[in-house]
This record gives sequence, structure tokens and C-alpha cells, in this order.
Amino acid sequence: MSVETTTAAPHIHAPKIELFDTRTMTNTDPKGFRRTVDEYRREEFGLYLAREVVDHHRFRYLESWLLPEHRIRLSRWTWWPGEEADYDFYLDVAEITRSPEDPARWRTRDCYLDILVRTGRGVEVVDSDELIAAVRADLLSADSAERAMTAAHHAVGGIAAHGYDVTAWLASTGVTITWREPTDSADS
Repeated sequence: MSVETTTAAPHIHAPKIELFDTRTMTNTDPKGFRRTVDEYRREEFGLYLAREVVDHHRFRYLESWLLPEHRIRLSRWTWWPGEEADYDFYLDVAEITRSPEDPARWRTRDCYLDILVRTGRGVEVVDSDELIAAVRADLLSADSAERAMTAAHHAVGGIAAHGYDVTAWLASTGVTITWREPTDSADS
């Protein structure tokens, strides 16, 4: 397990907001681009989505689970050949809500902290410097930062206790996740 440290000042940006609309089968990314979603799956514990990634040089397909109780968005990508990463899963620590007016609409507000999981090998927390900079710049409240730190510690502890297996940790909490099988569109 490692924690990222940097000496350069982090890039300060407002928290990234993302929208998920299960009725229109769309995902509006933090830059405001509305993307078509191939699959949404609602479970008692969260929301799954799968969609192509448009115009990205490193990856071409995205699958994510929004898990409000854990305050994480768990993602995995299908990478372009030669662009694979050294981790298996990427966790964004986030505030995840459903619209009270329209339960088909979900929203995430990124809380800066991210966790890289290398199944069976380790877990790494990244972007702590961004979290601190966001609090100092009044982009994130101290309460939100504390909740983010608590969620990150809970996830890291649980993943480590289960042999660095995020799926096993989630199953121990009653969350059974599944992923799409690779398809020709994602593998070609």
C-alpha cells in the first residue's frame, strides 16, 4: 500500500459533477458532454453503467458502479492496445445522490481522492494533494473532506483485509457486483 506525495502544487479545479440519466440512457460528463450509455443496471446498493468512451487516446470503454453507501464510484476500462494501466480498478471517492424529484437521475460530485487497486498486489491512494488544495481554496468543505477521508480509509482497509480484492471486500459488505463480458465493440 502506498500514498502518493508530490512537491509540485496540484492543479486546483472545482469538484467534478457528473450526471447519469437511466431514462434517457445518457451520462453527462464533467465537461458537459452527453454520452450514450449502453447499459444501466439498478441494484438495491447502487447503479451500474457501461458505455463507449469517445475520443480518448488511452481507453475506449468504461464500466462503473456508483455505490452511495460506500461513497465510491468503482470503474474499470477497456484500454487501447499498448495503453494498458498498471492497476485493475479505479475508485473515485464521491458524493452520490439520486434526484428526489426524478429517481431516474443520479449525480456524482467527485471528492478528489482516488484509489488504484492492483488485484492481489496492493492499493494506492492518489490525489490527496488535490483534496487539501480544494479545502484551502474553499472548493470543498471541511465536512465533505472528512467524509471523503473516512470513505477512502474504509475502502483501503477493506480492500487490504480481503487480499487486495475489491470484489471480495464489497461482497463482505453485501454488495455483489458483476461486469459485462467483453464484446466485439469493446475488444476490436
